[in-house]
Amino acid sequence: MLERISFAWRSLCRKRGRSILTALGIVIGVASVTIIGNISQCGSDALNTEMDSLGLSGLTISASSSALLQDETLDTIEGCEQVEQAMPVLMQTASLSARSEETDALLWGVDENANRIISIEAIYGRNLNHQDVLLQKNVCLIDESFSQKAFGRSNSIGKTVSILYGGAEEVYTIVGVVKTGSGLLQSFMGSYIPSFVYVPYTTMQSSLGRSTFDQIAVRIAEGEDADTVGQQLTSVLDRQTGLTDGYMANNLVKQKHSLTNMLNILTLVLSAVGAISLLVASLSIMTVMLVSVQERTREIGIKKAIGAQKSVILSEFLWEALLLSLIGSLIGVVVGTGASYLGAALFGISLEPRMDIALFAAGFSMVSGVVFGVYPAMKAASLQPIEALRTDT
Repeated sequence: MLERISFAWRSLCRKRGRSILTALGIVIGVASVTIIGNISQCGSDALNTEMDSLGLSGLTISASSSALLQDETLDTIEGCEQVEQAMPVLMQTASLSARSEETDALLWGVDENANRIISIEAIYGRNLNHQDVLLQKNVCLIDESFSQKAFGRSNSIGKTVSILYGGAEEVYTIVGVVKTGSGLLQSFMGSYIPSFVYVPYTTMQSSLGRSTFDQIAVRIAEGEDADTVGQQLTSVLDRQTGLTDGYMANNLVKQKHSLTNMLNILTLVLSAVGAISLLVASLSIMTVMLVSVQERTREIGIKKAIGAQKSVILSEFLWEALLLSLIGSLIGVVVGTGASYLGAALFGISLEPRMDIALFAAGFSMVSGVVFGVYPAMKAASLQPIEALRTDT
């Protein structure tokens, strides 16, 4: 077998330029599928991180127009055995300004448990505490990107910002700078993604002149099913208020999985498009092999005349097809993975390469290459020695 592999290698080297161009098609195909898989993985990881950072990893309770979310509602939810923690949430679009910098912002009214429920990560300063909420202090947490733009540095603790919402503008003192998610969405979409600002929900209620909440974020106990707990909570609240379908539970974990599944489907579609290029490259292998058979007709005739069996000729050409596919696939995986790491480094994101997709692309390329190499190999093996020796090529 080693002798046949060696002979196949020498045959490929004999027409080096043609072999390189043929293998290049396979390299491009495998590399493209590998890159598509890695982009999908980065997108999925970034999506999960962003959604987790926004609290989209648990359960939220919202009310219809005929119901209200207030302190009594929060007490009822916190009293449920399946609930580990609950937090009132208010949300408003706002205008955030400091010095000469002004931007649109999404204002979140939360309490001191925000870092346990919506995964706020304070990289400088502190999170909101009980005193901030109890005394309705004008303090806030801003995101790092706005701190950089407005103050020229990430750490802006003690500085003040103006927040315009509800028709009034108020000054807030920065007590913490947070990093929201991976920042990937902001990197790609820039000003289309608003800055995030967190303030005590009581301060926000006072400014808006209201005592209700927009939502209640719920962290369920470990091992509990979110859908089941959500149904129980809405049933209890409906009975308590005498309403029918007055409250709704949103399982945000399920929504996150749905988005992830959509991304996976998109990956499969794009990978299928990339696989077409692999088929085209495999067809080029068949074309090259047919040309090679034509060029080596006399050589094949001499081998058969001195006793070479049909299987020997067949295996030599199949090994050539396999070597072309194998070399192109390996280089394609390396190029695709390397390009993925380079792209991840440029955007400052981490990468866990999808080796399953890369190996699938390489395997598909090798199998299709051999399959398309069967016809030229059988044509070569079927040549009659006398007819082959009579050829002028």
